[in-house]
Amino acid sequence: MSAACPACASLPPPTGVSPGGPTHILHLPDIHCGGCIASVERALNDLPGVASARVNLSLKRVAVQAAALDAQTMIDALAAAGHRAERLDAARLGAADPAARNLLTRIGVSGFALMNVMLLSVAVWSGATGATAQIFHLVSAAIAIPAVAYAGQPFFRSALQALSAARLNMDVPISLAIVLASAASLASAFGFSDRAGWFDAALALTFFLLVGRYLDHRGRAAARSAAAELAALEAPQARRIEGGAERIVAAGALRPGDLIRLRPGDRLPADGTIVSGRTDLDRSVLTGESRPDPAGPGDPVTAGEISLTGLLTVRVDRAGRDTALARIAEIVATAESQRSRFTGLADRAARIYAPAVHVLGAVTFVGWMLATGDGWRALDIAISVLVITCPCALGLAVPAVSTVATARLFRAGILVKSRTALERLSQIDCVAVDKTGTLTTGTPRLSADMPADALAVAAGLAGGSSHPVSRAIVAAAAARGVVPAAIDAVCEHPGDGIEGLHRGRPVRLGRGAWVGAPEGMSTWLAGAGDRPVPLTTVETLDSGAVALFRGLREAGYRVALLSGDVPEAVSDIAARLGIDEASGGMSPPDKVAWIEDRARNGARVLMVGDGLNDTASLAASHASIAPGRALDAARNAADVVLLSGGLKGIPTILATARSAVVRMRQNIGIALVYNAVAVPLAMAGFATPLWAALAMSGSSLAVTLNAVRSTR
Repeated sequence: MSAACPACASLPPPTGVSPGGPTHILHLPDIHCGGCIASVERALNDLPGVASARVNLSLKRVAVQAAALDAQTMIDALAAAGHRAERLDAARLGAADPAARNLLTRIGVSGFALMNVMLLSVAVWSGATGATAQIFHLVSAAIAIPAVAYAGQPFFRSALQALSAARLNMDVPISLAIVLASAASLASAFGFSDRAGWFDAALALTFFLLVGRYLDHRGRAAARSAAAELAALEAPQARRIEGGAERIVAAGALRPGDLIRLRPGDRLPADGTIVSGRTDLDRSVLTGESRPDPAGPGDPVTAGEISLTGLLTVRVDRAGRDTALARIAEIVATAESQRSRFTGLADRAARIYAPAVHVLGAVTFVGWMLATGDGWRALDIAISVLVITCPCALGLAVPAVSTVATARLFRAGILVKSRTALERLSQIDCVAVDKTGTLTTGTPRLSADMPADALAVAAGLAGGSSHPVSRAIVAAAAARGVVPAAIDAVCEHPGDGIEGLHRGRPVRLGRGAWVGAPEGMSTWLAGAGDRPVPLTTVETLDSGAVALFRGLREAGYRVALLSGDVPEAVSDIAARLGIDEASGGMSPPDKVAWIEDRARNGARVLMVGDGLNDTASLAASHASIAPGRALDAARNAADVVLLSGGLKGIPTILATARSAVVRMRQNIGIALVYNAVAVPLAMAGFATPLWAALAMSGSSLAVTLNAVRSTR
C-alpha cells in the first residue's frame, strides 16, 4: 500500500455518506493514498450544502451529493486543500457492469449442485437398484433441474438469439446437450426409461463452461469505453455572459455567437475565439505540445483546452457535437468498434466446431435408430456424443492461458485489459511511441548553465509563477545553490511572461518577442545584463526509454516517434534515442492516418501513448499500451496499462504475448485431439454418463495444466 501523503497523514477518518445519488462527479488525477481520500472527503464535507462525498481511489473520482452547489465551488475548495480536480459528466460514464458477479453466482450454484449430485450418482454407479436407485434419481432431479435452469441461462439466451438470426454459435450445441441430458435424466428418474441418468454430466458441462466464460469475461472487466471518458471530460457547464452578468449554463446550451468567461484553470466547453484577455493555454488535449501556448485576442481556442493563467472572454464558434474534442471522441468510438471485430483463436475454431457437433449428434441418433429401432438408446448415445464433444476444453483453451499470462504480467506491474490483446500483441511488427509524457517526463529542465547572477534574477521573477518553465528555472537555481534575487513589483502577463524591478531596473522573463529578443524555443531574460540571456529547456527522458528502443531494435521491430510537439523538440528526442523515423506537429487525426496507412501496407502497429490527444491512435492501432501515469481516457483506450516499472515492461509484454499464443494453439490442439479420440468411442456406444463426465473433465484439466505451464 502507498504511504500516506505527509499533509494528509494526520487527518481524521472521513465522515459517513448520506443516502441518495451523487449530483456531481469530480476527477481527481493526483490522489494516490488513503490520506488523500480522507483529505478530499473532509474538504468537501466541510462545505455548506454538501450532504455526502465519497472517493473512489481506483477510478480517481469523488461522488458528491450537493444539489445546491456548483462544481467550481467544490473544485476551489479542493484546490485550497491541495488537490487538483476536474468536472466529469456522470451521465456519460455509463453504469457498472454486473456480468462478472452474475457469472460467479451461477458458477457457485452449478458447482454446489454438481458436488451433491455426484455424491448421489456414486451410489447408483456402485450398484444401487430398484427403489433405492429411483429415490437417488428423484433427489438428483430436485437438485439438478432448478440449478441447470438458473445456471445455464447465459448459454440458453445466447443460443436463442443465434437461432432467431438463423445461425449457429458455440452456445447452440452446449444448450442442446444440457437440455437433452436433463430431459433424458428426468425421464429416467420418473421411470419412463431404464437408461442411466445424465444429471451429473449436465451439471459438469454447465459448471466448466461457466468457468470458461468467467475467465473470458475477466479480461474485459477492467476496460471502459475511452470514447465515454473523453465525452465525460468535456466541461459540462459554462459561464455565459448575459446582460453583462455571468450565468452558469449547461455546455450543451451554448450556441455560436455566445460570449463565455473563463477563469484560470477552467477547461474550455466549446470551440471559439478569444475576445479579450491573455493566457497560457494547455493544448495537450489536441496537440501533445509540451509547452503551454500563449494566446490573446483573436486567437482560436478549442474545447478541452485549459486556460492556465489569465481571465478570458471567448466568443463561441462551435459547440456540442461540432467541437474538435467531440470529433476526437467519434474517431475513438469508431476505432474501438473496428477493433472489436477482431476474431480470436477460439472464435475462429468455434465457427467450424459448432456445426460439426450438430452433424455428429444427428448422424449418431439416426444411425442408431436405424440400426436398433430403440429410440431411447439412440437418444442416449446421441447425448453422450453431444456431452463429450461439447467444447469445455475448447472453451477453456484460450481463457485459461489468457488468465495465467495476464496474472503473471499483473504481478510484474502490467495490467492487460482486453480479452484479445495477447493475440494482437503477438502479431506486432511496428512500434509507434508518443513523446511528451510517454518517452519524457513532461517536466522541462534548463539545458545548460547560465551565469549565477542572471539565474538568480530569473529565479526571483519565476518564483511566483506556476508556469512549467518557471518551475524549471526555480529548480535549477535550487540545484546550483543560487539564492533567488529580490524582485519588486512583480507582475505576470499571461501569454507573455513576468516583469518586475531588480535594484530599480526593469527586468523581464518571457517569450522573445515580448522581451525584445528572437522568437523561438527559448525563454529569455532581459534587463539583467547588456543583452537578453536565453534560457533553453529540454525534456527529461523516461529512465527506461533508451533501453526500450535498444531492445525493440534488437528484437527486429520497426520503431517510430509520433508527436504533436514542435518538430525541433521531436527531432532532438529522436536523435537522443537513435530513432530514424520521427514526425512532429501531428494532430490526433494525423496519427490515426499514419497508423491506417501502415496497416494498409500490411504492418501491425503497436501504439504507446499517454494523453487525450493519443486516444484516437491508441484505439485505431492493432494493439496499444499506456503508461500508468497516463490520463484516464488514454488508459481506457489502451489494451495494456503499465502500472509500475515504466517502459521497460513493453518487451516483457511482447514476449509474454508470443508465448501465450503458442500455448493457446497448443490447447486448441489438445481439445481437437481429445475429440478425435473421444467422439468415435461415444458414437460407437461405449460412453456411459460416468465416462462422458470424466472425459469432459479430463480434457478441461489438460488444457488448464498446459496453461499453467506458461508461467515458468
